[in-house]
Amino acid sequence: MKYIYFLLALFFISLIASIINPKEVFTCFLEIIPAIIGVLILTFTFKKFRFTNFTYTLILVHCIILFIGGHYTYAEVPFFDYIKEIFHQSRNNYDKVGHFAQGLVPAMIIRELFIRKNVISNKSFFNFIIVSICLAISAAYEWIEWGVSIVTGDGGDAFLGTQGYVWDTQSDMLFATIGAITGLFLFSKIQDNEINKASF
Repeated sequence: MKYIYFLLALFFISLIASIINPKEVFTCFLEIIPAIIGVLILTFTFKKFRFTNFTYTLILVHCIILFIGGHYTYAEVPFFDYIKEIFHQSRNNYDKVGHFAQGLVPAMIIRELFIRKNVISNKSFFNFIIVSICLAISAAYEWIEWGVSIVTGDGGDAFLGTQGYVWDTQSDMLFATIGAITGLFLFSKIQDNEINKASF
């Protein structure tokens, strides 16, 4: 439990830092609200289903990515402006980090749920279904971005974060898919070990 409290402390420190003098208050709210909702859900379901510390750590990393994007807006994260200049890129690509995590972290959350709840009996389709769910989540998030932009007009432009790139939506979903596949490839054995040694 000490490690969980440590992660929660880091979450709240990062959250508070992100809302201190953000670039755009409305965009900050839109970007950080998924992390807040996610942690509330995890808190209320903690006694019924406790994830491994490894999965909680990945969730925290994803939250911090959201907080950074919320504080600066995804199009204006300073370090990625520097990368943009060094590599002569046409845009600030921090949003791709966010969408990569949007695939990787849900993939590991879903994977742990599926394993521990024995959701899929035929393991041949296991990874395919996980990646498909992550792609569906990414597509649904793009719908939300689209809806917010339509409703709020100019106020939602920073949230949409296309930076004039016509294929931004498609590339966002691609990066989420790559993130999901990468997570399954790199972290499955680590997660299996964490599940096997954990006492829930």
